[in-house]
Amino acid sequence: MNGNSTPPFSSRGPRRRQQRPKPTGPVTIGKPNSAVEIIFLGGVGEIGKNIAAFRYENEIFIVDGGLAFPDEHMLGVDLLIPRIDYLVEHKDLIKGWVITHGHEDHIGALAYLFPQLPKVPIYGAKLTLGLVKGKLEEFGYNMGEFNFREVSTDERIKIGQHFTVDLFRMTHSIPDNSGMVIHTPIGRIVHTGDFKLDENPIDGKTSHLAKIAEAGEQGVLLLIADSTNAERPGRTISESEVALELDKVIGQAKGRVFVTTFASHIHRIQSVVHAAEKYGRRVAVEGRSMLKFARIAIELGYLSYKDRLYTLDELKDLPDEQVLILTTGSQGQPEAALARMASGVHSKMSIQPGDTVILSSSPIPGNEEAVNTVINKLYKLGARVLHPPVYRVHASGHGSQEELKTILNLAQPKFFLPWHGEVRHQTNFKWLAEGMPNPPQKTVIPENGDVIKLTREDLVKEGQVPHGALYVDGLGVGDITDEILEDRNHMAAEGVVIITALVSREPLVEVISKGFVKAGERLLGEVRKMAMDSLYKGVREKKRLEDIRDDIYYPVKKFIAKNTGRNPVIMPIVIEG
Repeated sequence: MNGNSTPPFSSRGPRRRQQRPKPTGPVTIGKPNSAVEIIFLGGVGEIGKNIAAFRYENEIFIVDGGLAFPDEHMLGVDLLIPRIDYLVEHKDLIKGWVITHGHEDHIGALAYLFPQLPKVPIYGAKLTLGLVKGKLEEFGYNMGEFNFREVSTDERIKIGQHFTVDLFRMTHSIPDNSGMVIHTPIGRIVHTGDFKLDENPIDGKTSHLAKIAEAGEQGVLLLIADSTNAERPGRTISESEVALELDKVIGQAKGRVFVTTFASHIHRIQSVVHAAEKYGRRVAVEGRSMLKFARIAIELGYLSYKDRLYTLDELKDLPDEQVLILTTGSQGQPEAALARMASGVHSKMSIQPGDTVILSSSPIPGNEEAVNTVINKLYKLGARVLHPPVYRVHASGHGSQEELKTILNLAQPKFFLPWHGEVRHQTNFKWLAEGMPNPPQKTVIPENGDVIKLTREDLVKEGQVPHGALYVDGLGVGDITDEILEDRNHMAAEGVVIITALVSREPLVEVISKGFVKAGERLLGEVRKMAMDSLYKGVREKKRLEDIRDDIYYPVKKFIAKNTGRNPVIMPIVIEG
C-alpha cells in the first residue's frame, strides 16, 4: 500500500490485544448516565438521502445532506430530499456541519436544506466544498452567505464544546473522501463514511487505516460502517484494474469511442482521458453535469490532460479513430446526452455503425430497465457496446465482505450500527459482524427517523422523529404528496375520462378520454347521455353544482367498470354558464 496508511490487516480473526496506549485524542469525562443521540434522517434502509445528526445534551452537529433519485412509480418527480423537521425544530443547538465527500447522495440536497438552518461552520475537503459551491451557485446563492471551512482529509475539527472530529481519508469513487473518529464525552465513535479499501488507487492515496487501528486500540464505543456491498464476498476490484481494462478496450476500438460514467467519478474520467491521449484521440465532454464536474475538477487540480478538452463541433471533421466523447447518461436518463444520441434526437451527434460505446458504471437500483433500453437502441444502431459485468469497465466504490471484516477487526467496536444500504445490506453486515471471532456486544439496524441512544453500557432505539422524503418536482419542493403520485399512477395505468357539463338554459355535455380504451362512439355516447340525464335532472331540481357532479360521477364510474372492466380516473367538471 502507498501513502501513510497501515498495511492490509488480516480479517481472519482479532489481533492480539496489547496494553492500550494512552489516548492521543481528546478525553472528556461525561456525566454519569450521559448519552449521545444519533438520528438518521436518511441513508439507512435505502441508498441515498444521506444525512445524520449527532447530539450530546444541547449540541448537535450534522453529517452530509444528500438526495435520492425517484423510482419508476414516482411519475414526474425529479429528486427526493430528506425531511429535516427535527433539525429545524432544534436549529439553535446546531454547531457545525461535516460533509464527507462530493457525491449527490451526500451533497445533492444541501441547496434545499441550508436555507432552513443557521449559518454554522461547514467543514469539507477542497473538492467536496468545490462541488457544494458549484451546486449552490446553480441556485443563485451568494457564497458569502455561508461559513465554509476547508479542511484536509486528515484534520481535527472542534465542533461546539462536546465534539471533536478526527477526519481520515478513505478510498472511494471520488477524491477527498473522509471517514471520522468522533470523540464524545462518553467515548469514541468511528464512522467509516463511504469506502472501499483500494490498495492501488489511481491517485496513489490509500485509506488512512492507522487512524481506525489507533482508535481500536484506545477503545471504540460505536462503529458506524458502510453496508452497501455486505452481500458480496471477497474484495472489490481496484480502480487501477478498471483503468487497465479501459486502456485495453479504447486501444482496440476502430471507430469513434463514447464513454459514459458518473460525472463525479473524477478518477474514472482521468483514466479515460489518459487512455485517449495514449492512443491519439481528442476528448470532447458532453452533458451539463459532466461539463460542470470536469470544470470544477480541472480548476481545483483534480483532473489533468496534455492537450485540452474539446467541443463536439471541434471534433466533427476529425477521423473517427481520433475521437473520444465523454458523455452523461450512465443511468439511462431519457434527457441525458447518450440516450438522446441512441434515440437519434441529439442536435449535434448520432451513433453510427462501428462506434464503440462504453458504459463505465452499473445501474442504480431502479434504473436497470432504462439502461437496458439504451443498450438495445445502441446495438440496433450498429454500435459495439461494452458494459459490466461482461467487461471489467466498472468497479464499485464500496468495500466487499473482506474489506468490511478488516474494518471490524481494526475498530473492535463495543457496539455496531450498519449504515448506508438497504435493509438486506444492513442485515448481511450484521450477520457478518456477529460471525467475527470478536464480535460487537450489540448490533442495532437503524431505520430512518430512529433516535439511537448510545451510552457507555448500551445502544438502544429510543423513539422516532419525523422523517421521510420531500419530492422535488420542477420548481416545487414538497407540494407533491403521495396522494398526488397515486393519482398520477392511476391515470397512467387506467387513463382518464373528462366530462365537462355546462349548466345553462341549454345544458351541454362534452366527453373526452385520454389513455383509456378505444371506446368508440357508442360507449362515449352512452357516457354523454348518462351525464346529460343527470345534468337535466339537476337543473330541474335546482341542485348544487357539487351534487350534480356526484350524480354524474357515480353512475358513469359504475357503467364504465361494467362495460370495460377498467377503472379510469373520472373527472366530471360542472360549470355554470
